Amino acid sequence: MTKHSDEGTLFRSKKFTDWPTVKEALISKEIGGVFILAPMAMQLVADGVPIKVVYLGHRDGTGIVVGKDAPIYDFEDLRGKVVAIPSRYANQNILMHRMMDEWGMPYDSIDLREVPPPEHPTALRAGAIDGYIVGEPFAAKAEVDGFGRVLYHTKDIWPEFISCVMVVRQDLIDERRELVQEMIDGIAKSGKWLDEDMQHRMDAAEVTAKHYYFQPPELLKYVLSKPEDRVKYTNLAPLRADFDEIMELAFKIGVLSRRVEFEEYADDSFVRPLDQLDWNMGRLPREGGDQ
Repeated sequence: MTKHSDEGTLFRSKKFTDWPTVKEALISKEIGGVFILAPMAMQLVADGVPIKVVYLGHRDGTGIVVGKDAPIYDFEDLRGKVVAIPSRYANQNILMHRMMDEWGMPYDSIDLREVPPPEHPTALRAGAIDGYIVGEPFAAKAEVDGFGRVLYHTKDIWPEFISCVMVVRQDLIDERRELVQEMIDGIAKSGKWLDEDMQHRMDAAEVTAKHYYFQPPELLKYVLSKPEDRVKYTNLAPLRADFDEIMELAFKIGVLSRRVEFEEYADDSFVRPLDQLDWNMGRLPREGGDQ
């Protein structure tokens, strides 16, 4: 639960705008759990930070975006171009290298530059970059504002793409396991609720735009419906096969300092079948209603 839902433990949320700050907040125990980049979570464990991946944030929900009128029509056309990535520890960075492998392009074919996600659309509009790869809603931002277009959705080039994962400190797992279980169950129920009905997505867009993203509701509604499978919120168990592929690719390109075994950084014991969960989702706050 959060202050905008009806029942359960109150989990306080905190918004971050860059990944290094998230990393430091986790290490310093300022936060108990956080949605963080998948390869970053692996490297934190490789560095000795006691955390575990317990769930995913979503599937897909990332796009490669270029200028609306740019002569870029496939991945090969990005050769020699400047493309922004959220972080070298982002799975978006791994995807770009994976695509270069598939297209037979050397890794220096594209100039990949780390740029904080909120700045990606602005940088494209200003002509500072030729394209960017980022999670939503920043991919859709350029589309909605009329100066960019999606070259590829990750759902079409790496189906079931993983960007952010939920990590929890090991001490919280050891000492408050029931609390972690409640949080994961809540994420799972919310995801099922979102994916089962388009009206649920539209309602969620209104709430999250105001209270969490601080973005226009129309932008989030676009993300959640254009197309409907642009981002998915079910099938969120951390699967060994998915993570092994990410880990091997990250190690291959030098993002990880060493190979990390799945059991070192993941704990999938909190995942429960969706049909075993209590489906009382409560109600979402409306404009002018109770907060």
